[in-house]
Amino acid sequence: MEGMSMKIFTKAFWQYAGERAIKTVAQTAIASLTVTGVTGVLDISWVAVASTTALAGIISVLTSLRYAGTENSVSRHAAPAE
Repeated sequence: MEGMSMKIFTKAFWQYAGERAIKTVAQTAIASLTVTGVTGVLDISWVAVASTTALAGIISVLTSLRYAGTENSVSRHAAPAE
């Protein structure tokens, strides 16, 4: 656990986690809009889209925190911390 707690306090970890969360939110928004078969912008339930995408972003950050310091962590994807 010691290694994990140190990795989450790095700039590289939060940059990667933030980028990953933004991508997840964008993908979820696109999926939410296309799966529902909406035909017009006024027919979209923006509250439902916002709620779903916010939850996906939160889950993405929690997943990043869960795997910090493991083989699946940011250390494989980002430059070493300064």
